[in-house]
Amino acid sequence: MGSADGVARPRLYLIDGSGYVYRAFHALPGLGTTRGLPTNAVYGFTTMLAKLLREESPQHVVVVFDAPGETFRDGLFASYKANRAPMPDELRPQLGYIRKVVEALRLPTLEVPGVEADDVIGTLARQAGRAAIETVLVTGDKDLMQLVDERTIWLDPMRERRCGVAEVRERFGVDPALVPDVLGLMGDAIDNIPGVTGIGEKTASALVRQLGPVEAILDHLDEVERSGVRGAKKIRETLAREAETARLSKALATIRCDVPICLDLAALRYPGPDPDKLRPLFAELE
Repeated sequence: MGSADGVARPRLYLIDGSGYVYRAFHALPGLGTTRGLPTNAVYGFTTMLAKLLREESPQHVVVVFDAPGETFRDGLFASYKANRAPMPDELRPQLGYIRKVVEALRLPTLEVPGVEADDVIGTLARQAGRAAIETVLVTGDKDLMQLVDERTIWLDPMRERRCGVAEVRERFGVDPALVPDVLGLMGDAIDNIPGVTGIGEKTASALVRQLGPVEAILDHLDEVERSGVRGAKKIRETLAREAETARLSKALATIRCDVPICLDLAALRYPGPDPDKLRPLFAELE
């Protein structure tokens, strides 16, 4: 990204902390210290941060974590994320060390009670955009691609994958703003978002690309039969029957950008790591 007028713009890195913790835990099973403490999540998370800091040299950054407790999505749908297993016993003792690593790296952190990290990230990204600040979403979560725009990109440093608007269009077949509509129609097994029976990603993408957002599709169901998608007649009947589920699923998949927080760029300036804290911490984790 770069400004059209050649003026250097601030760039803010928003790190999906909770997402990377779980991803690291499942990607690197079996790692542990000589004392038997599991360290796979700590190691994977630290590796990701080190790679990001080395390759991107961020001047402004924040690691966003999920806060414990229910969120507005639980109020919308009691079974939201209900199929997720409890936190593994091997992960729980690593969380404190992950926080210590982040503290020793002197990375700013943020969590908002009752709000998922995605919604905090979405809110900060939109506030940054309005302030002409370029934003990098550091995550492996495809759901956050809905936030991509001319000032916001999606970056997964572990897979070395970077997505702007064109890449999101290629991935989902629609503009980023319509990604929640595709996700709403197809559902999401990981978050237990129901979606519409019989509609997969390919069909969802085709419907949204041709007919627009979920609300427009439901308001013009006759157009579904003329859309040319496979099984259009049956899909139309299912959409008519499951209209409320489609609306609910889109709401669950939509990242909120109105969390009552205010972007303070100065507070998110990255001062660099604290070697005096890192050395004994890493020694403890050997």
